[in-house]
Amino acid sequence: MKLLLKLSREAIRYKGLYIFAILATLGLTLVNLAAPRALSRMTGIVSAGVDDQGLRNIGILVIILIGLYLLRILFRFMSNYLAHKAAWYLVGDLRTKVYDKLERMHLGFFHDKQTGDLMSRVVNDTRDFELLYAHMIPETITNVVTFVGVFAVLLIMNWKLALITCAPIPLILVSGIIFGKKVRPYFRISQKKMGELSGKLQDNLSGVHEIQSFGREEYETGRVDEKNFEHVRAMLQALKISAVFHPSVEFISSLGTILVVGFGGFLAYRGNLDVESVVAFLLYLALFYQPITGLANLVESMQQSLAGAERVMMILDAPFEIKDKPGAKDLKDVEGDIRFDHVSFSYEEGAPVLQDVSFHCEPGKMLALVGPTGVGKTTLTQLISRFYEPQTGRILVDGQDIQDVTIESLRKNISPVLQDTFLFNGTIAENIGYARPNATKQEIIDAAMAANIHEDIMAMADGYDTEVGERGLRLSGGQKQRVAIARAILRRSPIIILDEATASVDVETEQQIQKAIAGIAGKRTIIAIAHRLSTIRNADQILVIENGSVTESGTHDELVALGGAYARMHEIQAAAATRGGIA
Repeated sequence: MKLLLKLSREAIRYKGLYIFAILATLGLTLVNLAAPRALSRMTGIVSAGVDDQGLRNIGILVIILIGLYLLRILFRFMSNYLAHKAAWYLVGDLRTKVYDKLERMHLGFFHDKQTGDLMSRVVNDTRDFELLYAHMIPETITNVVTFVGVFAVLLIMNWKLALITCAPIPLILVSGIIFGKKVRPYFRISQKKMGELSGKLQDNLSGVHEIQSFGREEYETGRVDEKNFEHVRAMLQALKISAVFHPSVEFISSLGTILVVGFGGFLAYRGNLDVESVVAFLLYLALFYQPITGLANLVESMQQSLAGAERVMMILDAPFEIKDKPGAKDLKDVEGDIRFDHVSFSYEEGAPVLQDVSFHCEPGKMLALVGPTGVGKTTLTQLISRFYEPQTGRILVDGQDIQDVTIESLRKNISPVLQDTFLFNGTIAENIGYARPNATKQEIIDAAMAANIHEDIMAMADGYDTEVGERGLRLSGGQKQRVAIARAILRRSPIIILDEATASVDVETEQQIQKAIAGIAGKRTIIAIAHRLSTIRNADQILVIENGSVTESGTHDELVALGGAYARMHEIQAAAATRGGIA
């Protein structure tokens, strides 16, 4: 019930459509209740012998029945279409809402999640809401009203026979409760397995180059087949229970019919029921058990829908671990002054990533972070943008603690260029302009020229209208990096973060990227992570990070003269360059 109440709050915005759908459903029910009575009257007229008056009455009843059946078409259309319209609008809203929630979750939320599973929740699980609101709710109302109406009619006709008609109902209700408890876990597992299958497909289609390169097609097909049939087996287990439940409900309903026919025949034999009443009772009997079996069938759909709804609500109810404080202010007129004040951070308790890190980067200066892989350099830059929160210490931008300003205004002043550059499936101009949607074509070109990618773009057949393909696959690694730098430049943020911007490129491309970096140096505050020391040789300050702590600090020349870890890295890379080891 708690889950259903939450779902009802989501659907309340379409109450107008639902009200009209429910009214149409009630009208349909009244038509269904009136038709058997008219048919039984015709039977009574025929059984009594048809004279001229009887013939006229039959004609009137025929016209009434035609009108009732036409109304049934109208009411059924309104009931079905309006309920479906409201339900699909709700599904659309929920998909957007779930996506929006995922988009705003902190990065730690995604560490143990598969992209395909999250996609399945957005697309597949939300679709089950359509079953709930377009079918189950209207049909439940129809069935309940029909049941109550028919039962009232039966009581008026013959209360003894009506009570015998109700004999199977407790058995059906008990079996429905048992069925619901047993089948929902399997639907829940089925939804989970579908998410896992979607995750595996997403992984494999993204990594198809690696699969083919290492000849693992057969192996990966086997793994997809395994995930596929895990979902199939869970679904079949649920359907096995359904295959037992539904015939059982039909059998119990049939017992009720047998009891009514037997007792009704006895009453007719005793002369307590006439032919017209027997026919009317039998016609209403079909209407009486139809909503009961209909509700039993809806139990299965409801369990499936609720299993999907639980997965959707898990996301919608997930708390925002990183959010604006009450009274947070916008960060305005940022110059780019960055200060870490005794900052410590860990992803998991007892496994520190950064320990008591303190440094100061003045506006317009370039600060470089170097050190072995996995010592916390990228984490440090992500803390600046508040993708994570430090456990202790403060991070200040222009003297303001970033936890006291709005996340939107903070990130608006920071432009990242990551090692694994992500480009959207669109044109080069669209990808550069993504940073500032209202930018003019000339501003996009100016940013590309500043990033030393303009000539490469103009050499392409479609220039700035060149499609980059999914994740930018039609561009080289160096071209993607420079498009990302152009995107960062176009945003005009006072702070730029470069995370291994030259890690995967050749020497010539590295030089072009260095020129792009040099072009913005002094104009923006730059935080650069690099393994190639040549990239950050001219940095105003270099921090050496080891085991989550700053162990050395200074300029390139100062650190080389110090003879510590930085000097050893420089010596190794210089020797490798001399031997031609760096391509």
